[in-house]
Amino acid sequence: MSSVVIVESPAKAKTINKYLGTEYTVLASYGHVRDLPSKNGSVRPDADFEMDWEIDDRAQKHLKEISKALKGADHLYLATDPDREGEAISWHVREILDEQKKLNNVTVKRVVFNEITKSAILEAFKHPRDLDTELIDAYMARRALDYLVGFTLSPVLWRKLPGSKSAGRVQSVALRLICERETNIENFDPKEYWSIQADFKTPAGDTVNAALTHLNGDKLGKMDLGNEAAATAAVDAALSRDFSVSSVEKKQARRHPAAPFTTSTLQQEASRKLRMTAKRTMQVAQRLYEGISLGGETVGLITYMRTDGVFISNEAIGGCRSLIGREYGSDYVPGSPRAYKSKAKNAQEAHEAIRPTDVMRRPKDVEAHLDPEQKSLYQLIWNRTIASQMESAVLDQVAADIGSGEGGGDGQVIFRATGSTVVFDGFYRLYREGKDDLDDKDDEKILPPLAEGQALERIAVTPDQHFTQPPPRFTEASLVKRLEELGIGRPSTYASIISVLQERNYVILDKRRFEPVDRGRLVTAFLESYFHRYVEYDFTADLEDKLDDISSGRVDWKAVLHEFWDAFNNAIDETKDLRVSEVLDKLDELLGPHFFRPGEDGSDPRKCPSCDDGRLNLKLGKFGAFIGCNNYPECKFTRPLEVTNGNGGDEALLASGPKELGPDPDTGDLISLRKGPYGFYVQRGEEALEGKKKIKPKRASIPKSSNPVDVDLEIALGLLSLPRDVGIDEETGDMITAGFGRFGPFIKVGGTYVSLKEGDDVLTIGLNRASHLLADVPRKAPPKELGSHPKDKKPVVQKVGRWGPFVQHGKLMATLPKGTDPDSVTLEQALELLDAKAKKNGKGVKKAAKPKKKKATKKKKPAAKKSNPPAPSETAPEAANE
Repeated sequence: MSSVVIVESPAKAKTINKYLGTEYTVLASYGHVRDLPSKNGSVRPDADFEMDWEIDDRAQKHLKEISKALKGADHLYLATDPDREGEAISWHVREILDEQKKLNNVTVKRVVFNEITKSAILEAFKHPRDLDTELIDAYMARRALDYLVGFTLSPVLWRKLPGSKSAGRVQSVALRLICERETNIENFDPKEYWSIQADFKTPAGDTVNAALTHLNGDKLGKMDLGNEAAATAAVDAALSRDFSVSSVEKKQARRHPAAPFTTSTLQQEASRKLRMTAKRTMQVAQRLYEGISLGGETVGLITYMRTDGVFISNEAIGGCRSLIGREYGSDYVPGSPRAYKSKAKNAQEAHEAIRPTDVMRRPKDVEAHLDPEQKSLYQLIWNRTIASQMESAVLDQVAADIGSGEGGGDGQVIFRATGSTVVFDGFYRLYREGKDDLDDKDDEKILPPLAEGQALERIAVTPDQHFTQPPPRFTEASLVKRLEELGIGRPSTYASIISVLQERNYVILDKRRFEPVDRGRLVTAFLESYFHRYVEYDFTADLEDKLDDISSGRVDWKAVLHEFWDAFNNAIDETKDLRVSEVLDKLDELLGPHFFRPGEDGSDPRKCPSCDDGRLNLKLGKFGAFIGCNNYPECKFTRPLEVTNGNGGDEALLASGPKELGPDPDTGDLISLRKGPYGFYVQRGEEALEGKKKIKPKRASIPKSSNPVDVDLEIALGLLSLPRDVGIDEETGDMITAGFGRFGPFIKVGGTYVSLKEGDDVLTIGLNRASHLLADVPRKAPPKELGSHPKDKKPVVQKVGRWGPFVQHGKLMATLPKGTDPDSVTLEQALELLDAKAKKNGKGVKKAAKPKKKKATKKKKPAAKKSNPPAPSETAPEAANE
């Protein structure tokens, strides 16, 4: 009796195979084995949403191995991940094998487990089940929806908004969040306000800092002191009075630990504490889940990492409480186990929270087997899990009012001093949850002993000017948190949502915060104008609810698709007669405040700088949107929209042609920024003819780490001057040079090349940093010229490569025989080696071939010349808009 087990990854297969023994053959599907083909008609709404599936080319090999293993097998166990995607992979594998008649007399069962440990795997195989039809239906519905939106809405975008890329169902809503936040920031009107701080001295000589809370008997609001005059009046009022402690309030507060990690909270904390992206967090967590080799045994260190549940098993809770008592003492163990319930909207809580598979396996016990990222993430998960079952932290909080008048009781001017002291650290000893955009309110600020009626000496009264701040841009952590609050997306989708927005150049990540580029804002404005319902937060969240209802069997999946498709298809039909010029007018109206912001002098931002009566508008060329004058073609003024970072940036930067940066101070040649098939570059001068020979101008690529919009004349001249001398290498006495090659920026000395690290600038790197980088690599001898080849007088050189020393003439290379002393090689020896290599390659000197007679051919009538549309810089904006 033999069985075949299917999992997603080879790492998971290797681990499980060790647990199950020789009666089981464990194979990997390597993820999904088939998907909807990327063409129209793969989902057919008119045929009750029939779907065509296409097997991935890479999956064919793995499916053949599975088919081969099934010969003579009695059971097929589908042991993919315990979620919707895992169920779908299992279903696809079974369907394919069934269609290929490979499952005759084979019992097919589904096995699920939440952790990859021997006990969990063996227990799971005792309780196999059938495939979950409702989960598969939910997958089918979600996949069909995403396909229909992508293949129906994206062509509308391409036609009506040239230069735009495809829009995803959920990604478009996440993009709207980022764009709306940016609009709020741009339109934010900062308001001035003042606060008053005072320092007092107690009779014992201690200093107390306090903030003004009451003035002239009235409580002050945050904005009540709105200018310097009001602040000065408040300071004068305080300086004219004596102060005493009018009241002291003491209370004890408790801080409770956060629940164990869900997918979203893990991504948030990894972003805050470890600076890991959501995508990278999931990659590292996957590795910890699938298993790490510990002393010859492969063990999964954490439970399944795609979950919205916050509960953990009773066994795990018992392990936490036992470890806490042993490691930290009985005071840190609460009287009863802590139970948590998810606060997230639409949480399914089908799986446990993310936790260590064995809490007794402390980070220090496994750190030798983990790489730095795995170690940091495991430490984070372990700390959070243990802390979730620890006693609360206890703080003593003190608030003292310091009032004017005798005993501080006249109530005219009151300052308040606050402080807190941690009297029992509880779970603080192990873990504190990070925060976004807020100061940590639990920082200790200890007040000296104060008593009611105690007179204080006023030392200083200080006014501080403030301005209200706009809402902050989203970080990865705060965006995931907001999506979860709105009920948009699910644990398995957050990382991919963020990645797609960046890959399509809709947003950039600047200082770890998302900023939409103009392409993203154009797409969002278009969708809000013509498909508003489908980027509404509530609509998207309600659709997610319906997909979850399919999973639980409460609604039929095709009914959900029909309801969505009928309305969505009508919305698409309504845009068929929409002219590009109408779209431009609408976007120009919506985004005008962004693209045309008034100057500091109040000048009209729409006034064309090149003509007297021209008005600037949003225009479209074949590379995307740009700003142009409405007096075209009389006025040819254009201006690009903003540009994203790197060479994958927005082509709109050069929609109006090469950008002139200025003249070269040495030659007078014009330096310009251009875009070619391989990205942005700078160029000195233009192509010229010298007799019949074309002289190409000097060019230099823009590094991928640089933003083309930031390239000015100084940077361009620096790039064009490469390679440059850095300084003399102390070890060899040779000059170290810095340059830019096809693999990026580098430094070089002799025959040794070293790529620059992230943060190193090829234009500014100095001798100390270059020497440090070179110290970490073995030096290679520079090429040694042995002489000239007698046939063409070109040099014959000796070099050292990755496989040892060799000689070279042109493109022909010959390795030195083993045992040859490189220092003793002569030109004659080199020529012999090269000649032998040439004969071996069949590249000896050939006799000149006789020229073949050309066959007579009939002259073809020249084809009529087609008038190609001009480049964006030459295209009439109005013509492009039509």
